[in-house]
Amino acid sequence: MGLLFQALDIVVAGLLAGVTSFVLAAVTPNVAVSVGVLAAGMYYFSRNPWGGNGDEVNEAIDDAYARLFSRNER
Repeated sequence: MGLLFQALDIVVAGLLAGVTSFVLAAVTPNVAVSVGVLAAGMYYFSRNPWGGNGDEVNEAIDDAYARLFSRNER
């Protein structure tokens, strides 16, 4: 499941980059893509980079991924 989880992390990070870039493009188009890529990188390399209860958050994300993939196997 590790490879599937990593692939889903990449998809989520890509969506995060796209949405961030799209939203910021209206306000600051010159830096929108840079901020989007930064946000995606922060998510991918550390799912909870903003501190707090990081281990609990990462376990919750892994549980959500497991539920998502277990539904597809049925």
